[in-house]
Amino acid sequence: MATLRQFEYLVTVVDTGSFTRAAELLHVSQPTLSNQVRALERIAGGPLLERLPRSVRLTPMGRAMLPHARAALADAQRARGAARRAGGLDGGEILLATVYSITLGVLPPVLRAWHGSHPGVRIRLLEFPHARDLRDAMAAGRADLAVGPVPHDWEGPVRELGTEEFVVVLPAAEPAPADDRGRVRLADLADRAWVQYAPGNGLAEVLDTACAAAGFQPRIAVRTEQTAAAPLLAAAGLGPALVPANLLPPGFTDRRLCPDPPVRRILCAYTRPAPDPLTAAFLDTLTAHAHV
Repeated sequence: MATLRQFEYLVTVVDTGSFTRAAELLHVSQPTLSNQVRALERIAGGPLLERLPRSVRLTPMGRAMLPHARAALADAQRARGAARRAGGLDGGEILLATVYSITLGVLPPVLRAWHGSHPGVRIRLLEFPHARDLRDAMAAGRADLAVGPVPHDWEGPVRELGTEEFVVVLPAAEPAPADDRGRVRLADLADRAWVQYAPGNGLAEVLDTACAAAGFQPRIAVRTEQTAAAPLLAAAGLGPALVPANLLPPGFTDRRLCPDPPVRRILCAYTRPAPDPLTAAFLDTLTAHAHV
C-alpha cells in the first residue's frame, strides 16, 4: 500500500520538475527519493514519471494518480488540523480556493471580519485563473471551501453569494458613446482595441462572450496576466477593459460605464458534502460580509 510519504515525494517531484530540487526541499538524499518513487511505481503497476534529460514528465498513469495523491495529502493535513483543534493545540487552518479576481474584489472584507472574530485561525489561499481549475481543485480535495462562479454538477453544498456586475473602464477624458445614465452598448466600442486578460483566465471568456453577443470579436491592444492591471491599463489609454465592478479600488477616478445590456455572473461558495465546523463558520462569515 502506498504511503503518504511516497505521495509527498511524487507531488514534490512533479511540482519542482526535478528529482534534485525535490530532494533538497524534502531534506532527503536523491537516491532515497528515487527509490521511494520507484517503490510507488511498483505499487501502481507501471511508470508514473518519465525521466527526461533536464526535467521529468508525468506518464498517463502518473497523471491519473497525481490528483489522488494531492487529495490524500490534503486530507491528512486537515485531519491533523482537526485533531489539534480538538485538543486545543492551535487555532487550525482553512484552505480557501478562489479565482484571481475574487481575491481582489470580494474577499478582503470577509477576511477582515474573520480575522477579527477568529484571530487564531489561519487562512491559506489557493488562487486559480479559471473557474474550471477551481472546481477541479475542490474535487481533488485540495481545499476546504471554494468561492467563484457556480460550478456545474457539484454534489456538495452550494451557497449563492450574489450577482457580480461588470463595468467598462476608460480614461476619464476619453469620449465614449454613453447615455446620460452612464450606460454604453459594447457594439459602439467594436472599433476599439481592448485590454484583454491572458488566455486561460476566466475573465477573458467573459469579455469574448459579451462581445460575441454584441456582434463582434474584440481586437486586442494588450493582454495582461495580472487581473488587477486591466483597469489601470485601460485608464492609461490602451483601450477599454471589462472588469468586475468590485475589483475597482475606492477612489478610482477614471471613467466607468455600465454595459447595456448588463454583463453579470452569479458568485457562490461551495464545499464538499460534510464541511467541518470551522469551514461552516467561515461560510457564514463569507455570506454575511462578501462584497459582491
